[in-house]
Amino acid sequence: MGEAHPYIGRLLLGKYQLVEHAGVGGMAEVFRAFTLGASGFRRPVAVKRIHDHLSQQDEFVRMFVEEARVVSELQHPNIVQIHDFDKDEAGRYFIVMEWVQGMSLLEWALLHVEHGFHTPWFLVSAVGIEVLKALGAAHGRRDGEGEPQPIYHRDVSPQNILIHESGIIKLADFGLARAMDRARTTTPDVIKGKLSYMAPELTRFAEPSPQSDIFGVGIVLWEVLTGRRLFCGEHPMQIVEAVRRTAVPSLRAARSDIPIALHDIVHRALSQDPNGRFASCREMMRALANILRTTPMRTDADVIAASLSSASAGRFTAATGTPAITDPRFVGPGAEPSAQFELLRRKS
Repeated sequence: MGEAHPYIGRLLLGKYQLVEHAGVGGMAEVFRAFTLGASGFRRPVAVKRIHDHLSQQDEFVRMFVEEARVVSELQHPNIVQIHDFDKDEAGRYFIVMEWVQGMSLLEWALLHVEHGFHTPWFLVSAVGIEVLKALGAAHGRRDGEGEPQPIYHRDVSPQNILIHESGIIKLADFGLARAMDRARTTTPDVIKGKLSYMAPELTRFAEPSPQSDIFGVGIVLWEVLTGRRLFCGEHPMQIVEAVRRTAVPSLRAARSDIPIALHDIVHRALSQDPNGRFASCREMMRALANILRTTPMRTDADVIAASLSSASAGRFTAATGTPAITDPRFVGPGAEPSAQFELLRRKS
């Protein structure tokens, strides 16, 4: 057993009690916490704090404040909501967000890989639709005067897509989002975002767009469906070059059970040229919905919740709609694709 995190048990502003270290990123760490109130009231929340060693760097503090500002303006059922933003007794900022009890899409996918199963393509498609709803809301944001003020996520990845135990999908971590009514939060020569999930044009410092987020959705769908990493490299520049080449292996080569229409949707989202992708999240969402209309398989929240429960227990049967992987090239302890996808766990 490792040492307990020094912040566990800490009470922020006499109101937010940190109870568990839930995750860590490049800029901040997240804790499971409780909002405390009168007469024993307790509400589970997530508290996000900027790293101590970055809390004195103005640039990171500005990015953290910007995250709180932009996400607080996005009220949507598929976006993790912000409840509060404040400074602790030491003057360090923290964000209080809703706690999503469940697991990330990454964890759900890894459970399938580890047990030798494919993720059900129809449930992955349903998750994709919910993520596109969230992104569409961010892209369609307007200011108080009704003028378009889009927000682009720029970091759509399996670890940022959360599945609540009720089956509801939530998109998290807009920490790299850029609000178009503000100046850049970093100098122009800094590429922000996890490199493996960037659109090729962003590696050349182009402006983010709906198409750059759609590319991220395409990567997520491809990886969760195949159980493989798409853009890999030992060093950052190798990943950048892989993204720029955008050599995407055929989805159906790994998943012959996937409808041709789904293959075409994912590959269109992954077009190297932004103009070759879907014009909007709504257009891609409609395309996925049209495929689901042709299958008798249910894809509502109850089914997603049941799949979450089955994956947690390691129960993968035909009843859950999770077909076993039979091609040895794509499964098994030590198999290359499984090992590649496992890198996601260590880097998330």
